[in-house]
Order: sequence, then structure tokens, then C-alpha cells
Amino acid sequence: MKQEKPVNEQLQENMQETVEKVQQEVTESRSPWYMVSRRAQFLIAAYLIIFAAFSLLAWFVHVHPILSVDVTITKEFQENKNPILNVLMVAVSYLGNQPIIFFALIALTAVAFWLVRLRLEALFIIGLSIVSTILNILLKYIINRPRPTANLVDVFQQAKGQSFPSGHVMSYVAFWGLIFSLGLILFRRDRWWNFVLLIVPAFFVVMVGPSRIYLGDHWASDVLGGYMFGGLLLGLALWLYMFLKGRGVLTPLLRNPKQHLFGRRSSSHDSHRPASS
Repeated sequence: MKQEKPVNEQLQENMQETVEKVQQEVTESRSPWYMVSRRAQFLIAAYLIIFAAFSLLAWFVHVHPILSVDVTITKEFQENKNPILNVLMVAVSYLGNQPIIFFALIALTAVAFWLVRLRLEALFIIGLSIVSTILNILLKYIINRPRPTANLVDVFQQAKGQSFPSGHVMSYVAFWGLIFSLGLILFRRDRWWNFVLLIVPAFFVVMVGPSRIYLGDHWASDVLGGYMFGGLLLGLALWLYMFLKGRGVLTPLLRNPKQHLFGRRSSSHDSHRPASS
């Protein structure tokens, strides 16, 4: 009579089997390396170009904390208020208002990437978010711009601290923007989760800026500055990522042409397989 395995051993085997299937799925969806490099170079150039005006904007809002154009833009955003829009804007900004939950999401995402053998990517997901947070605090202290006040616009949520650049925007670009960039440069669009990796992060990156203006937490120039500086950090992170990736740091170097074509390592079984006639 066949002896049944203990429940915990069966669970471990099932979990291991599931992880291996996910790893195989991710590996098979990887794009060829030359396409990864080309996409990354394009994104890096775009992010660096966007940053070109950040220093000028930061100096200008430091000298002129309240701009008439900012007040006008906020009033336009808040002109057509309704309950559904209120809920949407609050929901988009929610993660930025809950740092513990946001960090837990970042950590879980990094763990998921690590489990599917994207270990360098996992470290970048955590590292970029930490660097972005530190630099945002430093920039706010240096520029020292006050937040919007109720006598100028409607303030739905009274936030603390300085205003420029938007911390929500920078943190969303660091996390969601990196997830979007990795999804864009690493994978083909041949599985449903490939599109999820693009659509969900893009939604949060695009919507967080308008949500901060609508809720009266930031001026439009704060949001623009957040996108600019966040874009610079993201561009630099991608450059460093490609530099390390190309040298095989925490990832195997792809030397076999078949590996470049299919984005996977050839198994020993494949290497000994006889050629077909």
C-alpha cells in the first residue's frame, strides 16, 4: 500500500510546482536582448529630456511660491466636482497617504519578481523607491514652498509639509513607472499579464498628478516638478539597470543565439538533441 505524504510536504511540493510554472511562463515571455536594450535606451533618453526644465522650474517656484496659473488650473480641475470623481481621486492618492501599505506593496512586488528569477529587477524596485523618498524630502526642505491654502482653492485633504515637488508623484513614478518600464522593455505582449503590467502602472502614473491638483494638496507646478524629477531618477535607474544587466549582475549572461531569440536558457537536453533531418 502506497504511503501518503504529510500534508505540509504536499503543500510545499504544490507551491514549488506553481512557482516553477510561473518562472517558466515569465522566462518564455522574455523579449530578445537586443530589443530590451533598444527599448531601454529610448526610455532613458525620453526621461532625461523631460528633466531638462526641472532646475529652472524649481528655482522659479522658490522665488514665486504662488503662481496665478497654478490657481487657475486648480480651479478648473475643481469646477465640476461630483461624488464619483471625488472617490476616484481619493482612491488614486490612497497609497501615497498610507506609507506602510505602500511599502508593503513595494516589498511584495519585489518578492514576486525575485521568485520568478528577476532578482536584479527586484532590488531596483525597492532601491528606487527608497532613493526617491529620500530625495523628495531633501528637495522639499531646500525649496520650501508652501502648500495650497483654503483661501485660494478648495482643499479636500489637508496635507502636511512642503509642496514642491509632489511626493505622491515622485513615489508613483519610482514604483509604478519602474514596473511599467520593466514590463515594456522585458516582455513580449503575448500574455494577458503582460498587458496588466503596462495598464495598471500607467493608470496610476497618469492619474496621480491630476488627483493631487483636484484634492487641493498640490499646485500644478508641484505635480510637473514631481514628474520631471521622478523621470530623471527613473531614467538614471534604467541606465544603471541596463549597465548591470549587460554584465550579468544577478542574471546569467545570454551567449547562445537561441537564448537571445527566445529569451530563455537552453537546457542540457536541448544541447544534446540530435539535429533533425
